[in-house]
Formats: sequence, structure tokens, C-alpha cells
Amino acid sequence: MRKRINRTVKRRDFLKLGGGVLAGAALSKYLPRTVGQSGAVVEAAGFSQVAATPADIHLVGTDGWIYLPGEIAIPGTVNQFYLPDDFAPPGLTAYMFGFRDVTGLTNDQVFAQKMKCQATAPLFWVDEGQEYRLKLTNVGLAMRPDLIDEHTVHWHGFRNAWPIFDGEPHSSVRVPIGRSLTYFYQPFHPGTYMYHCHVEETEHVHMGMTGSVFVRPAQNGNAYTYNGKTYHKFAYNDGDGSTGYDREYVINLTDFWAEAHWADSHVQLPDWTNFNAEIFMMNGRVYPDTLAPNGGVDGNPFNLNDANGDAVAPVGRPELQYQPLTSLIEVNAGETVLLRFINLSFSKQSMTVPGLKMRVVGTDATPLRGTTGADHSYDTHTIHIGSGGTFDAIFTAPENVTSVKTYLLYNRNFNRLHNAGAAGYGGQMTEIRVHPAGTLKAQSDPNTAELA
Repeated sequence: MRKRINRTVKRRDFLKLGGGVLAGAALSKYLPRTVGQSGAVVEAAGFSQVAATPADIHLVGTDGWIYLPGEIAIPGTVNQFYLPDDFAPPGLTAYMFGFRDVTGLTNDQVFAQKMKCQATAPLFWVDEGQEYRLKLTNVGLAMRPDLIDEHTVHWHGFRNAWPIFDGEPHSSVRVPIGRSLTYFYQPFHPGTYMYHCHVEETEHVHMGMTGSVFVRPAQNGNAYTYNGKTYHKFAYNDGDGSTGYDREYVINLTDFWAEAHWADSHVQLPDWTNFNAEIFMMNGRVYPDTLAPNGGVDGNPFNLNDANGDAVAPVGRPELQYQPLTSLIEVNAGETVLLRFINLSFSKQSMTVPGLKMRVVGTDATPLRGTTGADHSYDTHTIHIGSGGTFDAIFTAPENVTSVKTYLLYNRNFNRLHNAGAAGYGGQMTEIRVHPAGTLKAQSDPNTAELA
């Protein structure tokens, strides 16, 4: 027999409407329920969140804490700060919402991930034409048990989504607390995309429910020679090897408005018309933390969890436990690198690499080819990415390097290069390190580098 728990009034409805009645999510009664809104687990006999339809990746939607340096004072107060948040546990500073990869974890381990979301959300990729299943479980918000927010996964820019799997809440199912939905995809358009929760999207996106996804082309695995070099990995089905690369790195650009994050942890409601982000991040970190190694077992961010299901922190950086993805770009001399830029902030970002030339081969998961196949790619040092946009840019590292040569990749808007009053540079900046030929093994996964 399954217990029933009465729903509480949603905080946003209470504040906005003076205590109006919350309407249930459309079709939500067809999703399995295991958790009440108070956080108590109430399972039907024999039911398991991890034993249903097999999924290629299993995510939970929840809240958590991350580390951002610097201080942002609350106006009109003395020694009171939006950042660091006074509710934050030791070593951490900022409250957020987000997702966590719980693929392969037991049912108990899945629900133990409440309050352990990561920034940014887990990166995943799909082969062109592959049938792919993503399971989303909503385990609720530990810091805010008064909230009963539903979540979705909206694959931004995906061109052939069935309405129920689109994640846009007006035409698809929203996932209430304690329930799961398995999304089905079969992509046919290679390129770089993003995903995010589309429920109360202004808040949920900014609070951290954003991630990166890309589609590998069917051309991968075939040999094409371009400019005298043979490639087996490509950004698009170019037919001539012009989008070939040796290594790839995803750079997910987000921003942080401290008042909004503090308000959610302190049961307040910010005025979003006053939005004014103070911190700008790459893959959920700020410089110089963007250079810190990957988290995960043996530094593999795609094998993130230990035997107990908790995230493994980067070596020597326990405060970055839930910010596992590095932005450090490492490459051997003469190799070609694909940079997948994603902008899920609320403003335009201008990313530049002085001393290196990037060739833009695609934007918004669309190759820069004309209707007749003409190549419209272009060379630049700086790309300007609007909110919700993606760019695929390729550079070739210099040859004949005998010691490590370093370039900076950063936001050309210097107001984005600080950490809320902390000393030195910060924000959206990382390094490109070119090693002598043969220093690094062939890359196995994005954003990874291993010594030969």
C-alpha cells in the first residue's frame, strides 16, 4: 500500500499570491512516486527508481553547495554577505540547484544525492542516429523542503524531439519530487548543444540546472585527409576532413548573481528585474580554479562516483568536489583542437585567444556550409556568443615546441575577469598549454589529458 502525503503550498505561490493553491503538473500522476514533499521516502512495495527502463545516463535534480572565492556584501549591512553564504558548510560558499550523474548507483545511493548537485551539470554526448535514453529523477531540495519544484530536461536546439520528451513544460511532462521520467532521443544533426531545466527557467537555469551535450557525426571513424593531415574524429559530416580534430574541450559559460543564490537559501524572493551577475564561470569554476584537475576516479570526470556513490573531488581540492570539470586545455605540438563553446549565461560573452587563430566551423549545431556545400568557415581570434548560443571552433597548436608553451583563453570583457573582490584575475579565463610532441597520450574523453 502506498502512503499519500498532502502537498504543501509552494513558496513562490505563497509570496506572489498570498497563499494560492498550487496546480499539479500535467500528467504527473502517471509518473512513479516514491518521496513525499517533506522529504520522507514512501515507496510502493518492490518499486525501484533504478530498476525501470534502462537508461544510458541517469540524472537527479536537486540542490547543493559549491565553492566560489571572494566576498559580496549585502547592501546596507555590516559584515553580512551574499557570498560567502552564512548557511554554507565549511569550505563551500554558494548555494545552487543542479543535476548529478547517478548512473549505475543503487536506489538508496540515488536518493542520498539530495544536496549534492554539481556545477555545471554532467556532460554527455550521443552518436548521430543513436537511440539514447536519459532518466531524470527529482529527489527534491534539501535546503528548501518547502519548495516542491518540478524539473525537466530540455535539450536546447534539439530538432526532432517528441513533445513529451522536449522538456518544455507547457507541452511535456514535468517531473515532481520523488518521481522519474526517461527521455528518449535519436539525434540526426551533429554539433554542440546544451540542456537545462525548463521549469521556472529564469531561476532554475541561473541557479545551475544547465549542462552540455553534443552529437558526434556519422563520419567519425572514417579517414579523411585535410591540409596534409589525416583525421578520424570530426565536428560535422564535412565530407572532406575540414572539421577534423585530435582533441576536444567543452567550455560551458555561466554567470552567478549572488543575491539570487542567497535568497533561495534564505527563503527570500529576489526581484529578477534587478538581475546583475557579479561572477562569470567556465565549467562551473572561476580562474584560477579553472586550471585545477578534473574530479572523479583517477581524475576521470566521467567516472565521478566512489563506491558509496559520492563524487570524488579533484586531487588536493576537496572544495571543488561538486565542480568536477576542468577548463585547462592541454595539447601536443602540431595537434588540432576542437573547442565547443556554450553560453548559458544571460548575456553575450566574447572569448578570445591572443596568439592563436581559431577557425569557426559551426554555430548552434549547424555547420558553416552553404546550400551548395561551399565552405563558409572563418578565422578569428575572438568569438562573440549570445545567450543560448554555441560555437564550434578549431585551432592548430604550433609545431616544434621544445618546452611547454602557454596561451590564455579568456573573456575579452575585463569586467568578467574577477572573483568578487578577491585579489588577482578570476572569472572566465583558462590556459592552453602546448606540450612537446608525444608528451600526451591520445585523448579518450573530452576535457581530459594523460601523460604518455
